[in-house]
Amino acid sequence: MSRFFRAGESDSDDSDDYSEEISDSEIDSDDSDESSDDDEPRNATKPSLLSRLEKDYSDSDSDDDTVRVVRSAKDKRFEEIEQAVTLMANKQKINDWVSAQNEFDRANKALQKAASIIAQTGVPKFYIKAVAELEKEIQKALAKEKTATKKLNPSNAKALNSMKQNIKKNNRQYESQIQEYEKDPENYDKEVEVVEKKKITKVKKPVVSDSEDESEAAEDEDDGFTPVGAGGKTVEFNQENLFKKLREVAEARGKKNTNREEQVRILERLLIVANTPFQKIRVLLSLISAQFDFAVGLSGYMSIPLWKSAEKYLNSLLVILEANSGYVVRENAPEEDDNDKDRTPQNGEPVLIQGSVVAFIDRLDDEFTKSLQNIDPHTTDYVDRLKDEVGLYTVIVRSHAYFTRLEMTDAISRTTMRRLEHLYFKPDVVILAVEQTLATTLPALIATPALDSANLIHDLCVYIYKNGASLLRTRAMLCHIYHHALHNRFFVARDMLLMSHLQETIHQADVTTQILHNRAMVQLGLCAFRSGMIKEAQGCLQDISGTGRVKELLAQGLQLQRNNAVSPEQEKLDRQRQLPFHMHINLELLECVYLTCSMLLEIPTMAAANLKPENRKKVISKPFRRMLDYNSRQVFAGPPENTRDHIMGAAKALSNGEWQQSVELINTIKIWELMPNSDRIKEMLGQKIQEEGLRTYLFSNASFYSSVGLEQLSKMFNLPKNTVVSIVSKMIWSEELSASIDQVSNVVVLHHVQPSQVQALALAFAEKATGFVESNEKLLEQKTPQQADRPKKGPNTKDQVSGKQQQRTMGGQPRSGRGGRNQFNNGLGNSVKGNRK
Repeated sequence: MSRFFRAGESDSDDSDDYSEEISDSEIDSDDSDESSDDDEPRNATKPSLLSRLEKDYSDSDSDDDTVRVVRSAKDKRFEEIEQAVTLMANKQKINDWVSAQNEFDRANKALQKAASIIAQTGVPKFYIKAVAELEKEIQKALAKEKTATKKLNPSNAKALNSMKQNIKKNNRQYESQIQEYEKDPENYDKEVEVVEKKKITKVKKPVVSDSEDESEAAEDEDDGFTPVGAGGKTVEFNQENLFKKLREVAEARGKKNTNREEQVRILERLLIVANTPFQKIRVLLSLISAQFDFAVGLSGYMSIPLWKSAEKYLNSLLVILEANSGYVVRENAPEEDDNDKDRTPQNGEPVLIQGSVVAFIDRLDDEFTKSLQNIDPHTTDYVDRLKDEVGLYTVIVRSHAYFTRLEMTDAISRTTMRRLEHLYFKPDVVILAVEQTLATTLPALIATPALDSANLIHDLCVYIYKNGASLLRTRAMLCHIYHHALHNRFFVARDMLLMSHLQETIHQADVTTQILHNRAMVQLGLCAFRSGMIKEAQGCLQDISGTGRVKELLAQGLQLQRNNAVSPEQEKLDRQRQLPFHMHINLELLECVYLTCSMLLEIPTMAAANLKPENRKKVISKPFRRMLDYNSRQVFAGPPENTRDHIMGAAKALSNGEWQQSVELINTIKIWELMPNSDRIKEMLGQKIQEEGLRTYLFSNASFYSSVGLEQLSKMFNLPKNTVVSIVSKMIWSEELSASIDQVSNVVVLHHVQPSQVQALALAFAEKATGFVESNEKLLEQKTPQQADRPKKGPNTKDQVSGKQQQRTMGGQPRSGRGGRNQFNNGLGNSVKGNRK
């Protein structure tokens, strides 16, 4: 037997191509031929065998219908780059920067391999987009890492820093392409979407008898490219299958492997095909819902191009509904049995379509807020994004007019609240500018721009008071109070707050409403300060600024927690509640106002404690006392460097009677320039410091003088004589100062009343008894903490922590930290004073 045939009987994995094509029957037949013709040379069998193999090979190929895809070198190289870029983007989302760095290196290596192709076609646009977005993500990650409580692991942090350097060096090569991408990120990499029809390469027989095969091959050759759908089938969109395709998209929505991007493309093509109002409304409802499906998860939010697209389609939907009053979109519309037919209004009855326009408005507004939360507020991107608020406000007003025409009360209340939340914190100029855009965007029959911001806010709030739900009424009231306080209408805002009794029930509301209440209280305190009402301002700000959790209470940042007391889920929820930067209240200004008010109240109180020992434990502002004690313990006090240093220096000067130095230190604080009419505020503060300096001087030196001249006091503190008489008279009437005014000689006669020995011992006993009772109560609370945390039973049950913060009345004197536990000191003190009289 020849070697050739022995190879055919060998292992099937032999590398010889001929041996794989020969069957066992052919080997047997060849063996029989060889044995019968033994005298023929061995070489004589080769031509016949090769011819048979060639014939069998061509026959088998002619009958084989296997698809062979022909791919160019460019497609192979670009696909490799695209895979690396996609994996790199996925790793960024989960903060796996080690893997992201590896994929970045792999993409660059594949780019180098395709250098010859790129020299002809240019760098692929998806790569330019990927590296531009990667640089932004790295900057965001580094900024977040600085403020994050939970740091990245060392390997991730090292990879992140390494990529920061590499991406800068890499992107210098593509500066022009990246600038082109930044001009229009939405349409940068969009191209005509065509799918190449797979070409079938066949080895034909030399003679083809079937003419149909020739015509089919020619037809395939002429077609070249044609759009196809899933499975290689050609997709056609027309009037006949429009509702069928809509139903298919609706059934696929929410499934695990659904391609959301492909669904949006299908719906956009269906929108082009639709030519009746009913068809357009149905397609637009599905299209807007499909676009909102892209934002998934707690921290996910819509991309800006997608959001603008949703806003455009929502505007188109409202335009169609306004032009065709016979079609009504309602949530409670009955579901039709046959949804595959076009419907038109008949006999004056409107066509009800199931859907919720107000839900689209809510989602669009929420996604806008989320995007502002995730954009760095110190960049131009934030300002550019903020410009979209005008378009969003226009959509809200347009939908409000549509709901008003249909008398949908609940939807009107919700859109009115959305409109109010976009306006209540803005100054008059901005509100009127936003309203004027309605005149150029919307027809006069739909919306009329307001000419007065106060009347506009009042009308919106009054409608919600009459028709809104309980939560909406509460939020509208707080927005109204905030707006009044912002425009220096303190007494109107204060009366609204007190008459609404919101401070008694606010702890039962949701967290976002509590944040709004805190903002209203802070703005009310700032309004009182601007009006010169120091005591009322300190009372409003005490519960917020005195806690040390201002950022958290105003939703302007996360408070750093020790020992990771907050779970990751809770931290995500807290981040979702954060207000956009343009709604923030300046925390440095707030602290400055609070400490200044505390200084003007605390310094005279501390001086009065020298005359009345029972007032030593009376504390108005604990944070101010702690700062003052810390500053007083400093061995060397340099020049003031920040706001706190200026106020502490002014407090020391005021307690020493140096009111001119105190005024100078307060006026040099630069933060006052952020307030309107800063010169008038500085003048008001100078006058208050003069008055409180006079009171502090009398408290501190009353024991050293028998009488003080009114003229002398007037010159010392640069105050009119009538003002001095008024201040001293008020101190005498409130029993703060034991004195009398001699109008004949124009002097203040100071009375020195020393307690007797029995009275002094009684006061000492009262102080010790108070200390014993307080220590016993503290010990009891430590042993049984659940008793302290358990709320009281009754109709007015409320959380103790929130209740304590709300017990303070407007303008009332805040209680001291321990004064409410017992009244031994006050009771015995009053009895001693009674005996003294």
